[in-house]
Amino acid sequence: MPDQLLFGMEVALNGLMAGVMYSLVALGFVLIFKASGIFNYAQGVMALFAAMTLVGIQNGQVPFAHLINATLGTDIHNFGWTVPALAAILLTVVVMAIFAWLVNKFVFSHLVNQEPIILFMATIGLAYFLEGVADLMWGSEIKTLDVGLPQGINDWLETTTFDAVGYGFFIDNLDIVATIIAALLVLGLILFSQYTKQGRALRAVADDHQAALSVGISLNFIWVLVWSIAGFVALVAGIMWGAKSGVQFSLSLIALKALPVLMLGGFTSIPGAIIGGLIIGVGEKLFEFAIGAPYLGGATENWFAYVLALIFLVFRPQGLFGEKIIERV
Repeated sequence: MPDQLLFGMEVALNGLMAGVMYSLVALGFVLIFKASGIFNYAQGVMALFAAMTLVGIQNGQVPFAHLINATLGTDIHNFGWTVPALAAILLTVVVMAIFAWLVNKFVFSHLVNQEPIILFMATIGLAYFLEGVADLMWGSEIKTLDVGLPQGINDWLETTTFDAVGYGFFIDNLDIVATIIAALLVLGLILFSQYTKQGRALRAVADDHQAALSVGISLNFIWVLVWSIAGFVALVAGIMWGAKSGVQFSLSLIALKALPVLMLGGFTSIPGAIIGGLIIGVGEKLFEFAIGAPYLGGATENWFAYVLALIFLVFRPQGLFGEKIIERV
């Protein structure tokens, strides 16, 4: 088998791994949009905030230490203990649930029945507010996230592929773990939405708010629930991206890469978020390998996803799995 073909297969496999990471972020957008019709611009910042909170709890860092020291003239930074990774993750889940309740109570409960553009602008304000709070709470320096996930090249896969085809595939262990976790997360969300009372209520709210209210479903409860789930998804995405490239404020920009994923898969489809992420991940890697590097000077991964999304918007604006909206007048 030619070396170029084998290298292309390796690139495609790495693209699948990257696509899963994009899908994790896109899932948060889909969940909130389905339940409330809100396009949550703050989803990327939620991933950043969750990752920074996890690192802060793990390291025993004092929240708002810089603000406390500047105000009181003290010099405290750490409690003097560390928290095990699993306990820190559970505590961060609690923090994200509290965040969901606060967002619903103090922001979106006051914006019921407002125009979508107003809700969207509210999420932009929420994004910048949350970014500022994260800075005040945990500081702006780059942080190392370590929850025990394996990293580095998978030696077994490299050896096995080399013995089989004479070419060793270089696949990162973290990407493999991210793929498995994302698959389990999607399966869990599907089972939750299909077979639990809360999941069925969430789907009812997504279909028709007024009809859901008429049968006794609490919109406040559903919105807190869906923001909590989106916060958990943001935490998972933040862990994967933070472990891969460090926890820093550029982490919030991963939301921008999720937008083409949503345009391809559809804003209301959980499977669409996954398929769209895989298409973007594989497509940008293969395009860079086959066309970008040889003919265009490289760096095509920065814009390939947006061009592909633009093409989809022209020919299928609702995405592959989105619902086609027909308005009769």
